[in-house]
Amino acid sequence: MLDILSQSSTRIKTGLALLVVVLIIGLIDLFPLTWLFLGALMIVALKEAMNLFQIDDDKLYFYAVVIWIIAYFYPKPEDLIFVAAVIFASMLAYTKEFNKELFLPLLYPIASYLFVLSLYFSYGMGSLLWLLVVVAGADVGAYFVGKSMGSTKFCETSPNKTLEGVFGGIVVASILGMLVAPEEIGFLMALIISILVAISAVFGDLFESYLKRESDVKDSGDILPGHGGILDRTDGYLFGGIIMLVLLRLFA
Repeated sequence: MLDILSQSSTRIKTGLALLVVVLIIGLIDLFPLTWLFLGALMIVALKEAMNLFQIDDDKLYFYAVVIWIIAYFYPKPEDLIFVAAVIFASMLAYTKEFNKELFLPLLYPIASYLFVLSLYFSYGMGSLLWLLVVVAGADVGAYFVGKSMGSTKFCETSPNKTLEGVFGGIVVASILGMLVAPEEIGFLMALIISILVAISAVFGDLFESYLKRESDVKDSGDILPGHGGILDRTDGYLFGGIIMLVLLRLFA
């Protein structure tokens, strides 16, 4: 275990620094600050995604900023992704010159960030804390369990991920998720939601691994020492946030 910690010192330091920033924003809990923070992450993630998709079209940054500004005032930000898709499709049909590839980063990561913002808008900072703990628990649990006892390959897309690590991460995430879930959710529902969000986070990480393998790169970026890019660090949240919002609207 000490060897694992020593080998991962840079990753741990960066992770702790990120945690401090997130906790400060969480404690302040002001919508404008949270909106600004998530928007900044989205723009960096968008740049990384466009590199992975091998798309070179700066117009999408303008569209993304406009969508995000409107989302500040609109109570269900995730709806805006469908409005944007309709506008994109209309522009494509009318001009026949609109870049069809822009639909890809519109769905990933812009749509996912809108769902996370909507999660905060609808259920408050407590829901983001719950999401943070579940996804981080799945990631950290999978890393250490996989490093210490993992031997069975999970899938071809991510050769370093083991079945033991994935299972261990989901167990850790589920236990931690139950501890931080809002009391009104109830024990059983908190467990079910935590498990499903943890599983979706695993596949969020897997999807980003697939994109990186398709682009033949190790990381989506290099802004975070030991972690890579923003997508490398938030991929699980981008899937997990969608699932948590849907489940809370269904059961809460």
